[in-house]
Amino acid sequence: MPNPKRRHSQQRSAKRRTHYKADAATLSVDKTTGETHIRHRAHVNEGKLYYKGNVVSEKAPLKA
Repeated sequence: MPNPKRRHSQQRSAKRRTHYKADAATLSVDKTTGETHIRHRAHVNEGKLYYKGNVVSEKAPLKA
């Protein structure tokens, strides 16, 4: 396989990455609790862990 003859500069790779931007997270409102949360993520409400409108765990995990 071919290998580069010389090292590419850091500036060159940074220019290539300029178009990759982080998008704002999409928010949803849970139908059962009415709480706003990030889509496709579990969220805590009143000590219960919810995912897709269902209670997954009664005791919420500790936040680190």
